[in-house]
Amino acid sequence: MTNKKIGFIGAGKMASAIIKGLIKSGFSRCEDITATQAEIDQLEEKSKALGIEVIADNKILAQESDIIFIAVKPNQALDVLNEISPYITPEKLVVSIAAGIRLEKLESNLPSSTRVIRVMPNTPMLVNEGMSGMIGGKETTKDDLDYIYNLLSTIGKCIIVDNETQMDIVTAISGSGPAFYYKVINEIARAGEKLGLDYEKSLLLSIQTAIGSAKMALNREIPMEELISNVATKGGCTRVGVDCMDDNDTEKLFYDVIKSTTEKAHALGE
Repeated sequence: MTNKKIGFIGAGKMASAIIKGLIKSGFSRCEDITATQAEIDQLEEKSKALGIEVIADNKILAQESDIIFIAVKPNQALDVLNEISPYITPEKLVVSIAAGIRLEKLESNLPSSTRVIRVMPNTPMLVNEGMSGMIGGKETTKDDLDYIYNLLSTIGKCIIVDNETQMDIVTAISGSGPAFYYKVINEIARAGEKLGLDYEKSLLLSIQTAIGSAKMALNREIPMEELISNVATKGGCTRVGVDCMDDNDTEKLFYDVIKSTTEKAHALGE
């Protein structure tokens, strides 16, 4: 457990997921977490829902927090940084989960000595299965990165990338990735329906198979190719399906999906 004071500017779904994960895991105490939100009439309701203090003043939060999460929409992020900048001292750490806001923009809107970390989370944080990518700024220390890595690991998994260009790839694979997996899961279920199985039963088969397969892949002790060949044995029905995927060049399809999404993420950050 840590006694660092952690503040969240913004108390939306992502911030709420992180807050709940920190408390549930014992990483932080309720009394050490504060959040702000703009809707003043909903402060008490949000406070009860999260079990923490929720206030309306970003400046007070910045003054009283050791770690400050910028958890607002990207178009609000720079205004928030300018608002809190006078209260950011060298001992404070600023962590942004605002999509597409690059380190240079974060750092240029804060005092020059500010330690900044940029994080790209994803929506499965809401079920404690998040996947985050992160990178530190010019003043960020290894201890800062380790701390936020451990914090994010309470609600899923995390990687630290080597350069900011790689954050666009993280955005494509894990930030946008849930939508791609939902589409695959749903289209497999629809195929089952077209072949004569009830849609909801087909969907459950598809979802649970995805969960089980993902867990086996995560805990693998063999290469991914071997996992595939262990199921797709020569002459079997699975091999026919895998061959169909190869004939339709799904490798190129998924490369194009990730490449186009990466390029869009890069353009949004410019």
